[in-house]
Amino acid sequence: MGSVLDFAADSIDGKPVSLADYKSKVLLIVNTASQCGFTPQYKGLEAVYEKYRDQGFAVLGFPCNQFGGQEPGSAEDIQAFCETKFGVTFPLFAKVDVNGAGAHPLFVHLKTEAPGILGIKDIKWNFTKFLIGRDGAVIDRYAPTTSPESISKDIEKALAAK
Repeated sequence: MGSVLDFAADSIDGKPVSLADYKSKVLLIVNTASQCGFTPQYKGLEAVYEKYRDQGFAVLGFPCNQFGGQEPGSAEDIQAFCETKFGVTFPLFAKVDVNGAGAHPLFVHLKTEAPGILGIKDIKWNFTKFLIGRDGAVIDRYAPTTSPESISKDIEKALAAK
């Protein structure tokens, strides 16, 4: 069990970040990639971040190169791409693995708490999304094809919960 708030990860610029820093916030944790068919979702992720951040919401982006080699760049390349192409201001983290023996412990936890279709734990592609409540518990998992904007009602419900 446990909570997302029990984990830490390195920011895109290599600084350690405790997810406890996001205590009492609703989070949308996403594995991202810069050269994926779903990469335009960065725009939607930034839109929901801007819409709800003042209410205690954050998007956390975790670049991942495990799917088709679609995130080959350095941390600097990824950050520059996200900022210039999509105006991303939400927090980005260092590149991680989400599946396999080297999977980041946060993603091991997320997959255990919210398995995918038919109970399959592995993440199938970039832009899989996990909605996290203010208490650090996983609320739901969304497929890469689910647009960030379509999760708005679930975000609002999580924000309203105390």
